[in-house]
Amino acid sequence: MKLLLPQLNKIDDLEAAQLCQSLRSKLLSDVSKTGGHLASNLGMVELTVALHRVFDFTRDRLVFDVGHQCYTHKILSGRGDAMETLRSFGGLSGFPKPGESVQDAFVAGHASNSVSVALGMARARTLLREDYAVIALLGDGALTGGLAYEGCSNAGQSGEPMLVILNDNGMSITQNVGGVAEHLARQRLKPQYLRFKQGYRKVMAILPGGGHIYRVTHRIKKAVKETLLPSSMFENMGFTYMGPVDGHDVAYLTRLLRYIKENRSGPVLLHVKTVKGKGYEPAERTPDAFHGVGKFDLETGKPLKSGGENFSSVFGETLCRLAENDPRICAISAAMLPGTGLETFSHRYPDRCFDVGIAEGHAVSMAAGMAKQGARPVFAVYSTFLQRGYDMLLHDVAIQGLPVVFGVDRAGLVGEDGETHHGLYDVGFLSTIPGMSIWAPASYKELATMLTAALAQKKGPVAIRYPRGGELAYTEDHGDRPAVLLRPGTDLTLVTYGTMTAIVQEAAELLAQKHVSARIVKLNRITPIETELLDAAARETGHLVVVEEVAAPNSVGERLAAHLTQTELPVKGYAALNTGNGFVPQGSVDQLRRLCGLDAEQIARKGLEVLNHG
Repeated sequence: MKLLLPQLNKIDDLEAAQLCQSLRSKLLSDVSKTGGHLASNLGMVELTVALHRVFDFTRDRLVFDVGHQCYTHKILSGRGDAMETLRSFGGLSGFPKPGESVQDAFVAGHASNSVSVALGMARARTLLREDYAVIALLGDGALTGGLAYEGCSNAGQSGEPMLVILNDNGMSITQNVGGVAEHLARQRLKPQYLRFKQGYRKVMAILPGGGHIYRVTHRIKKAVKETLLPSSMFENMGFTYMGPVDGHDVAYLTRLLRYIKENRSGPVLLHVKTVKGKGYEPAERTPDAFHGVGKFDLETGKPLKSGGENFSSVFGETLCRLAENDPRICAISAAMLPGTGLETFSHRYPDRCFDVGIAEGHAVSMAAGMAKQGARPVFAVYSTFLQRGYDMLLHDVAIQGLPVVFGVDRAGLVGEDGETHHGLYDVGFLSTIPGMSIWAPASYKELATMLTAALAQKKGPVAIRYPRGGELAYTEDHGDRPAVLLRPGTDLTLVTYGTMTAIVQEAAELLAQKHVSARIVKLNRITPIETELLDAAARETGHLVVVEEVAAPNSVGERLAAHLTQTELPVKGYAALNTGNGFVPQGSVDQLRRLCGLDAEQIARKGLEVLNHG
């Protein structure tokens, strides 16, 4: 669906309202064909239009948090015709991306960092004596992350002219009490008021008895303010607080943003109330179901492809079964109960399921405390989000050897969400943690076997990493052994783990067609590496190719190469296939595997190269 955009700074309020209707229709039409984040974007239409009417984002800076609510911004910044390529290989990213447009101020794939980033931009502007507006657009979910409060605390005290918009579509903040609060908020933004406030403090400081008078009047003012204004938390941080206001009244939002822009005197927090899924009944009724969607039927709202069983659901089902017989087992989520397969557990064992919000560091430390006192915590978390808990993994879990189990979901290439969401780094950083064990199932049966074994361990953390989606052709269960010889061979050894096992088996078949006998060693525990089968393979075939869907640094391929060098085993040829040292773009998993050289054909080709040059 194409959309002709007017000059936004010249349209009237009626035209702006009509544009919002057209944008909402376009979002529904496009996302139903591409998939993506829908409910949050439907709720952002009027606010985004108002922002574009007031500010010039070729110069002014708009920092999203999280960036999945940026679709209307993409359309308004000239990318509407490309929305049909959203989240596809070579197409538009589902998140802000400065490489796409100068109007995208910052990459924003993870939550809670927008205020910190925006404050940095505001300080750079002041330092370099430039003139532009800086805005952080903060979703209420991001306020469950501690970094948001660190940023707000510093920004509020900074004195920097900047605007933080809190897009509140569900959190429990006191409702607006009417026009009095709105009037007071507007008055308190005026420079005259701020100058009077500073002068009053100075006069009271030098007058005899002034300190006592100031304290009395301050207490009275504070009591009145807290009665009339709905939030004192941000005021206490140093912000001028405005709101809550209707986030779907584009005319009023435009007037308010113009007023804020014209009266830049310090940090302002604008609290906007929106409705997730606004304008599309199925999404308004069940916004969580339409948070991130695949392709769906626009008339019914039903997905075009059914979900079915996957690694996350098997993880959740297995954990429920194990919890039946062990009351110590608890589940922890960081705002991802459905995504990590824990929804059933949360219903069946509500007293043993803890959703901490977007606060992975806190989740790791809490799990450590639970384990120290005898509980058996299992933290199910996306690989890319576990990165935020690295310090706590070292300091709170590993030093004391606590038996915390980590279900590392979305390990490997995740597809359309791209660079910010690929789970390519967990093997590298988890392997640096003393005492950490990393296990990698290749099938549902192996996942169940490994989770059972991990919860039986009495000391040390275990991370079980598994991909998004379902198992591939490999469906066996060898999960009770550190490593297994899956296929004998005399010419070449292919080493792999996880769901790459099925692809490596296909590569071995391609090599067999070229009369190459390829041995397959499958690792189940990739940290620490069990080297017995690998050492035998090095001696007996002399040629090894390690295949893994992770970034190169500290990968199994790098660590195995170091081991072979140290032990002086007689290796004639060696190659490590992985996703390399850079970031991998968006696209389907199959497309990205081909891009990284991790499909069966390229693995087989690399095997031949190693043999020919060995």
